[in-house]
Amino acid sequence: MTPEKLVCLAAVAGAHGVRGQVTLKTFTETPESVTAYGPLQDEEGNSYRLKVKGEARGLLIAEVEGVTDRDAAESLKGKRLYVKREALPQPEDSEEFYFADLIGLEARDSSDTLLGYISAVYNFGAGDLLELRDEEGGERLLPFTRQIVPEVDLAAGWIRVDPPPETEATEASENGEKNAPDA
Repeated sequence: MTPEKLVCLAAVAGAHGVRGQVTLKTFTETPESVTAYGPLQDEEGNSYRLKVKGEARGLLIAEVEGVTDRDAAESLKGKRLYVKREALPQPEDSEEFYFADLIGLEARDSSDTLLGYISAVYNFGAGDLLELRDEEGGERLLPFTRQIVPEVDLAAGWIRVDPPPETEATEASENGEKNAPDA
């Protein structure tokens, strides 16, 4: 049995006021839609019902059912709040994907050789990166671009990858060598 796929919709940034409200950093297209998919849950499976009350400094202000004072609100700081993937609508554009849908897919090259499996998807601000793990436990990051990943077949469970060529610096670092500046 595979674990349910969860999608992170928000993180509790901190307490707001003294009556138990929290501030939320949301990861939804429209911040207020964080409550549109039903109760949220944390990594431990605890359920949270939210009611959006406003916005301040780019964060949502929300009431959490059962949280009535500042101390209880502060205890939630840092909690990531998720919804089950099946609660979300399918992307309207065939070129858009939820990160949760990509994790676990096989990565194959143009000759259908298995390169590994997508173990994570990151975005550090310069674009999406796919983390691939091979069967020996090796890892590599690849840009999630049309040039590097020309084909995604969610139904079949794989992506086609055209990895960039290895560079001299990469090969040297893999051999334990370091590039020293010219003296």
